[in-house]
Amino acid sequence: FLSEEKHKKHRDILEEYKSKAEYYICSCLNKNNDSNNVERTPAGLIYVRQWNNMQYVSTAAFLLSIYSDFLQNTNQKLNCHGGTVDHEEILNFAKSQVDYILGSNPMNMSYLVGYGPNYPKRVHHRGASIVSYKKNKGFIGCTQGYDNWYGSQAPNPNVLVGALVGGPDGKDNFEDRRNNFMQTEACTYNTAPLVGVFAKFLHIENQKLVHDCNSLLVASFK
Repeated sequence: FLSEEKHKKHRDILEEYKSKAEYYICSCLNKNNDSNNVERTPAGLIYVRQWNNMQYVSTAAFLLSIYSDFLQNTNQKLNCHGGTVDHEEILNFAKSQVDYILGSNPMNMSYLVGYGPNYPKRVHHRGASIVSYKKNKGFIGCTQGYDNWYGSQAPNPNVLVGALVGGPDGKDNFEDRRNNFMQTEACTYNTAPLVGVFAKFLHIENQKLVHDCNSLLVASFK
């Protein structure tokens, strides 16, 4: 709206939104002054709070990838207090967060359930932690579910594929315990932003494949 000079009467409020968005991006990249930056774990994960921190990571990765597209499409760069950044630097940082989620971290743990060889097996989720109706058709109420299943040390009988759990603490540590709900609870708003991020990186990979195939075809006719 600002670049196209639309809705001029709302320019002031739009400028305010733009300023806050840029401040947020710079904060994620540790490009603001002094302490006005988002904290990170020693391994580089965005860290906001102990309880379900991954909701902030997946959302940040999504917003960073969108803003990277905006800068690329408008041929702009972002001016932060700590320096100027281009779309590639922003996208690379977004990718680093996604890579961490998928297993590139000190725990070698994929926090996306069902992805990779090592992921949380004791997700804090009632449906995943109680035996399937196909195996036990008896009535299981809240009390039975809590007494018989919640405290079990065994892996969940149902794998909650695609769920993004709360993730590690501020030191990159993670305990796969069902009652460790701050780290093992799964939420839909954790996973949702990743759909767009994954689509973005899949598109990039597909573009590379097309480029490589075209290069091979051109070379074969020379």
